Amino acid sequence: GRGPGAWRAIYLDANATTPVDPEVLEAMLPYLREGFANPSAPYRAGRKASKALEHGRAQVAELLAAEPSEIVFTSGGTESDDAALRSAWDGWPEKRHLVTVQTEHSAIIESAKRWARSGGEVSWISVDSHGRVNLDELRAALRPGETSMVSVMWANNETGVIAPIREIAELAHEAGALMHTDASQVIGKIEELKTVAASVDYLTLSGHKFHAPKGVGALFVSRRVRFVPSLLGGGQEKGRRSGTENLPGIVAMGKAAALATGQGSLDPLRAMRDRFEAKIRAALPEAVIHALQIDRLVNTCSVCIPGVDAAGMLILLDQAGIACSAGSACHSASIHPSHVLEAMGFGSAHASSTLRISFSRMNTMGEAEAAGDAVVSAAVRMREWANAEAGPVTMG
Repeated sequence: GRGPGAWRAIYLDANATTPVDPEVLEAMLPYLREGFANPSAPYRAGRKASKALEHGRAQVAELLAAEPSEIVFTSGGTESDDAALRSAWDGWPEKRHLVTVQTEHSAIIESAKRWARSGGEVSWISVDSHGRVNLDELRAALRPGETSMVSVMWANNETGVIAPIREIAELAHEAGALMHTDASQVIGKIEELKTVAASVDYLTLSGHKFHAPKGVGALFVSRRVRFVPSLLGGGQEKGRRSGTENLPGIVAMGKAAALATGQGSLDPLRAMRDRFEAKIRAALPEAVIHALQIDRLVNTCSVCIPGVDAAGMLILLDQAGIACSAGSACHSASIHPSHVLEAMGFGSAHASSTLRISFSRMNTMGEAEAAGDAVVSAAVRMREWANAEAGPVTMG
């Protein structure tokens, strides 16, 4: 019986997608209304569209301290990942060895599986119990003259663990391999973006992970390396990605990049996450927060509450107006462990008791505190039901 406007969901699933910033929406609306012309058109409206496109490109380049010519717009992170790996496959046929990590996003995992199906070889590097890449194993896996590309995500979408990308890039380059990183999760969440970006050859961005709409992304292609396109046609994006450009999306992504560039301190994000975790740890001392003591994103909390079913927790939290996600995927009746937690050495019971809470700069400290209280009370209720002797309890 909540009245209209009396209740608003607390959205804590920023690593899945972010709300569109109102300033981003304002920037893109004119290009859905009167500024709809094709950027390739020769008349005035087309030239204006082309100018807006290049302004968006410059804003995304500035985010990475890159040259505008190094930014190729795509439909999102998955296409950018795919394009980077396909370019390595098509461009260097004499090199058929790929190195990646077991905890990568599915966009890389599935592309790597295709690499192997096509006759290439893939080395899958392990991680430790905190989710850190095994650098000794990576170093040993590299084969000078044979390794085509090393692809390692900058920060993990489930745990927030940050990889030493500059160090990995050095190892890749010493072996004569190209370096790709999926940076989808780091925008607006780490300080050293520009310095590290300069060390890689290809870098994936996804607009909807930093307050732009879905359906637009970019691939940074360093001017030092070649790029072989996989989408052919009218030759847009200097021949690197054909297809009429998503102008409203690109304008929006440019504005979102500019806002992230000028964002300032990460302390408010960190403070919300830390306050949330403090509430969990005080009330549920047995809870396990993954990667607690190591370098991870300031906005991300992956927490296992032993003996409490995460799928049930999500239902209770949803009823309480909290949107977050589980650390595992539900398939039919059984819960399969998250491949990330599995690679870290955890079993399916641990994974099926794991929640992921991820904040954005659009959350508030009040929301963090309310979410902490809601998670604690939901866990207590779940345990009470589990311990109740009086037969099955229906959720109603």
